[in-house]
Amino acid sequence: MHASHLPLKVWFTALHILTSHSNGVSALQLQAQLGLGGYESAWLMLQKLRRTMVNPDRSLLEGVVEIDEPEIPLRRKDDPIAGGRGRSPLGKMVVAGAVALSPDGQPRRIRLAPIADFSAATLKPFVAATAGPGARVITDGWSGYIGMPDHAHQPKVVGKMAAHVILRWTHRVFSNLKRWALGAFHGLRRQHLKRYLDEFALRAFFTLKTAHWAV
Repeated sequence: MHASHLPLKVWFTALHILTSHSNGVSALQLQAQLGLGGYESAWLMLQKLRRTMVNPDRSLLEGVVEIDEPEIPLRRKDDPIAGGRGRSPLGKMVVAGAVALSPDGQPRRIRLAPIADFSAATLKPFVAATAGPGARVITDGWSGYIGMPDHAHQPKVVGKMAAHVILRWTHRVFSNLKRWALGAFHGLRRQHLKRYLDEFALRAFFTLKTAHWAV
């Protein structure tokens, strides 16, 4: 709101609209509902509000933590619709996700972050920045996670078994994320992916808090 030319009432109205729509709102929708003359004003408002959706002092995840990496279709004209095969980044954005579980195996807290690739040089820093020392980290059998001295690593090789059976809660989060992104925004773009992920994490807290979720 700092240095904004818009009245405080408009900001609070925008905040109400953003938080009261379970699937989120686009800048075009916000522009129409606020009666703003320009698209850029609505877009900037949304970006500033999304920056406030994460507590910079939040604690690391503890206990049992599931970690995996989904791929999200990239909205860019020069990429193929289907993207590249396997772990190819072509036509995709890669996200790392972590879900902390309660002692009875229920989800409690989540973290989501965009990552550049599936390499150990990328995945290990995500684990270190997400899960506290001593946490038991459950992943699939991908080699990028091998060698984490500060964590009790428990790799589960997927093999012929469906991945969502091995990593139940991370895959549920990813499924909801993709559905939300396509439904609310018809896909996401790389430049602002981190802010969208933060918004989704906050919405997960409010919509799924009865299942012990938190940000």
